[in-house]
Amino acid sequence: MTMKAVVFPGDKRVEIREVPVPVPGSGEVLIKMKASAICRSDMSLYYGNPVVGGDAAKSGSIYPGHEPAGEVAQVGEGVTRFKPGDRVAVYLAVGCGECSHCKSGYRMFCKEWKCVGFDIHGGDADYLVVPEENCMRIPDEMSFLVAAVSTDAVGTLYHAQKRLNISGRDTLVIFGMGPMGGAGVMVAKGLGATVIAVDMLDERLEVAKELGADYVINGKENVLERIMEITGGRGADAAIDCSGSPHAQNTALNSLRPHGRAAFIGEGRELTINPSNQLIRKQITVMGSWYFPIFEYDEIARFIIERKLPVEKLVSHTFRLEEAATAFRMFDERLTEKAVFVWD
Repeated sequence: MTMKAVVFPGDKRVEIREVPVPVPGSGEVLIKMKASAICRSDMSLYYGNPVVGGDAAKSGSIYPGHEPAGEVAQVGEGVTRFKPGDRVAVYLAVGCGECSHCKSGYRMFCKEWKCVGFDIHGGDADYLVVPEENCMRIPDEMSFLVAAVSTDAVGTLYHAQKRLNISGRDTLVIFGMGPMGGAGVMVAKGLGATVIAVDMLDERLEVAKELGADYVINGKENVLERIMEITGGRGADAAIDCSGSPHAQNTALNSLRPHGRAAFIGEGRELTINPSNQLIRKQITVMGSWYFPIFEYDEIARFIIERKLPVEKLVSHTFRLEEAATAFRMFDERLTEKAVFVWD
């Protein structure tokens, strides 16, 4: 039996190959794909210089897609918790299973971790094989589309806001209204916070409003001044940067009140800050936040359903796998926001 799978030979080329359907080994499951979301980090594979992963990621032969969801089609020997027909999303970090990080659920900190869609085959194919322990059961009320987006985008922002202790007492500023920032707005509203959304693009700010943002600020304005105006001169209680832009990261720190807290989520290379004014004299807490521990997924899924988060609104385009070249070109040219491959 054969299937279609996407590969990136590098230099923005996209190939759809006819390959054998993989067979699940011991402790593994075969998943028939139903939805696989495209993420900005996939672009690094598309260009040929992956941001995570080892030699396999650089080989140009791995199927991308680290936000997959689908239906269990077949189980390997020793699999006891899942059976054909079960609906699952996939946790992107495959760890050794033995170290303290794997045992604590934070598998992406395992020294030997492999990333689905970078080091090992991902979801941009008709079928995917992953270890049983990477499968996260999705509730019956949740569509496969929402399940795919619930992992990296919603899951990452939920975990960050849980660590920031966001609640109804907080005014939270979120910088960067791509899919991650949009997910952040939804999560913050679900937690009861007042949300200020910042981006350079008016159309993204319109979506932020639809997702529940109380205030929107275009980055071309004096952002700091506007935040101070909105907060009555106090400053924001918390800030999240999803843009990775040094300018936004500095504004995030400057916008905080004394004892404020910030999370940096957008990937960036270098940042120059002024620790005295921005951190020390305001007693600020700053954290980096990256993905979520696997045990938290049930909580994330429940939160999405109970708080009726409009996750579908993050998805601007859906594509069939055959349209992969168009899908990645449009995503690269920022003609789409969150784009998702879907199967019937």
